[in-house]
Amino acid sequence: MIRVQTEDFDLGAELKALTAGNHGIGGLCSFVGLVRDMAGGEAIGAMTLEHYPGMTEKELARIEAEAQARWPLDATLIIHRYGRLEPGDQIVLVAAASAHREAAFEACHFLIDFLKTKAPFWKLEGTPGGGQWVDARDSDDAATARWTQAPGKAAE
Repeated sequence: MIRVQTEDFDLGAELKALTAGNHGIGGLCSFVGLVRDMAGGEAIGAMTLEHYPGMTEKELARIEAEAQARWPLDATLIIHRYGRLEPGDQIVLVAAASAHREAAFEACHFLIDFLKTKAPFWKLEGTPGGGQWVDARDSDDAATARWTQAPGKAAE
């Protein structure tokens, strides 16, 4: 399931809904990204996230489908917010549920790594010196690159 929205989400309610009625799920792994108040040594007053409607959902669906092809997953969830967010606000939720914990852990890690580098979102950080667009990081690309091995096996 994929949602791109301005509204905040309730983590507990989302995870409960994701697993409702499926008693074959033995592991549920989730990651929540939050807006920080500092980046690169500068204070962040707010972050504005923009996206390209239609293209964003299509890319998130591709990422989700790849995770489902790599691991035996019972359910997945990606929620990504856009608009103006303040420090402490939730930005993103990814979750993966499987009969076994290892698949849930790996799939969740894969989902956030790919979302961070492949999803078409643009971030503008509001600092005391004005707005600055967030550039891609080499460390994010390296995290995504580790998944280029065979399905279900992260690089060592």
